[in-house]
Amino acid sequence: MIEQKSHVDEAAAFLRRQSPLAPALGLLTGTGLGGCAGNMEVECDIPYADIPHFPISTVSGHRGRLLLGRIKGRAAVVFQGRFHLYEGYHPREVAFPIRVMQALGAGVFIVTNAAGGLNPAFRPGDIMRMTDHINLTGENPLVGPNEPAWGIRFPDMSRVYDPVLGELAQTAAESLGWTLQSGVYAGLKGPSLETPAEIRFLTTIGADAVGLSTVQEVIAAVHAGMRILGLSVITNVNHPDHPVPATLEDIIDVADQAAPRLSQLIETLLENLE
Repeated sequence: MIEQKSHVDEAAAFLRRQSPLAPALGLLTGTGLGGCAGNMEVECDIPYADIPHFPISTVSGHRGRLLLGRIKGRAAVVFQGRFHLYEGYHPREVAFPIRVMQALGAGVFIVTNAAGGLNPAFRPGDIMRMTDHINLTGENPLVGPNEPAWGIRFPDMSRVYDPVLGELAQTAAESLGWTLQSGVYAGLKGPSLETPAEIRFLTTIGADAVGLSTVQEVIAAVHAGMRILGLSVITNVNHPDHPVPATLEDIIDVADQAAPRLSQLIETLLENLE
């Protein structure tokens, strides 16, 4: 753990040399959603491969670039692409961007993902505000010795997603004339997608959407004391009695189409953020 903190510190020091910007906001984009920072005033655009100790995105739909700049005048760091457990990364490696964000001083974290809908009221292209999540990955980035500089040993998870940010997102959607869905996100390890029986199980335990990411990063962000907003783009809706095969290409296509709307929602929210 000591070595990993030194790696985080080295990555953050490298980024400070690229730009003096001190980001208050961090944005992590999901599959096909790299364009949701489309109107950002970019000061630095850095490939992950150039950042010391940074993991590399290996999945299509993840650009693998870090942006430093401003969104609606707010200093921000944007991670275009994430890392997944199913790629073979350790949970701490998946959460590495969050630790770098923390080292840079960001206190607000907006996490996005592409997710399969479980709620029959959802439609492809909907945006869902995450009200809670269920970690079914069997993994946790806090396992092992605790790093006191990062957070307490047993962080409380009773209010993971900031209610004020959630209300701001709801208000922003209403001002744009949209319906913003809300619900519980179930995080699985993947990479295989869900069977009809698993979909029935997820629905029974209260999940509204399912994906293969997000929960590791969010747990680390809670540990770091960040305010968190989670936004899922519903790329398909799973009906266990009438299953339709899902492909990565279809998921990316729906996410690409939704990215400008997601960007508009985030920008409108930031205009009203204290």
